[in-house]
Amino acid sequence: MIHSLTRRRFGFLAAGSTAAVAGLTLPLVSARSAQPTTPLAPAGGSARAVLAGVEKGSSEERVEDAVRRAALEATDFSWLSRGDRVLIKPVCNSGGSYPFTTDPVALRAMIRLLKERGAGKVIVADMSGVQAVRFSKDRTRGSSRALMMKNKMAQTVEAAGGEVQAFEEAGWDGFHNESPVAGSAWPDGVMMPDIVNQVDHIILMPRCARHLLAGSTLGLKAAVGWWRHDSRLVYHHHGATLPEKTAEANSVPSLMEKQRLVLTSATKVVSTFGPDNGYVREPDVGLIIASPSVVAHDMLSLTWLLENLRLTPDSKKNGFMDDPHLSPFVVGMANRVVVSFLDGGFGQVVGGDSPPSIRHESIWDDRMLRRAFEVFGGVPSLELSDALGNLPASVMQLMEQSTQRPS
Repeated sequence: MIHSLTRRRFGFLAAGSTAAVAGLTLPLVSARSAQPTTPLAPAGGSARAVLAGVEKGSSEERVEDAVRRAALEATDFSWLSRGDRVLIKPVCNSGGSYPFTTDPVALRAMIRLLKERGAGKVIVADMSGVQAVRFSKDRTRGSSRALMMKNKMAQTVEAAGGEVQAFEEAGWDGFHNESPVAGSAWPDGVMMPDIVNQVDHIILMPRCARHLLAGSTLGLKAAVGWWRHDSRLVYHHHGATLPEKTAEANSVPSLMEKQRLVLTSATKVVSTFGPDNGYVREPDVGLIIASPSVVAHDMLSLTWLLENLRLTPDSKKNGFMDDPHLSPFVVGMANRVVVSFLDGGFGQVVGGDSPPSIRHESIWDDRMLRRAFEVFGGVPSLELSDALGNLPASVMQLMEQSTQRPS
């Protein structure tokens, strides 16, 4: 059953399973009371951030060119020496096609660019969501590699000269513990795949989508794909700090030392529900978003997601599931389903706490980003550029205004 359970079905299961989990205690707080009350982090340094416009209906060659141009403007690749091993971390949480997973055309462009720049080996690796892959010390059910085959990511990677890997294939002992920033909500650290110690550089290639539990799944949220399932259980069991733990997990040493670039193809956006189902909005001019900073990247990507949610017709929204002030009860029930999928046991399902209900009215409301500002040294001032010079003035104005730190 687990292999065919989509997040849409999973969400409605969570919303409608009160009788099955009678007795669970859920924090019935208002959506607004769950929002940040701490002051916004002070201004930090500057961060390069690049956009490239891609017209709706463009050829794959046009998308590849936009990816290359955005990447080359975001970084000069001086960190890459001939023969270096590069790991690209995409998002393959399911067998769904882009934008429910990373754009394979963008992946192909990045692999080709890295090879041209002298990379000796390019590995593309991820571990899919718990609804598709169940991973424990004793057994593994499901396969991230099989899902990459299903959504054509694997075939694209191999045709471009890359190598596909799935983290769970290394086995339970193929992971090691890393500690995020001091004072984090991860007292016992995070279990990361050993392959991060076997490569020289990491490039993160997420997608732009909404998420039932986290509100959004962009660059910071993609960190979940690294973790062994005992870390994922801790993440969901103590759901009250889920936004903060998401941001903090991006500060583990391997990512801080080796992650060079974050790039998203956002020519299509999952603007409702998410992450594996929802309405796909394809704007007239889509975006490639690139930055060496995951924080800067997510400031732009979240702005783009919110704009596409705003422009999504009401008829395409999933009723209460796409309410910007989503019921804490629905969020809590959905999170408990995930805990049960992670083999948390009845005690952990009952005894855990729920993620905060979601409010997405601006990027400054987002607890994940707010914690990221603290972790990474303050709110960056974006050095924003248009790599192709073809973005509508309204898009550049939106990005500039929405990402300027409020006074």
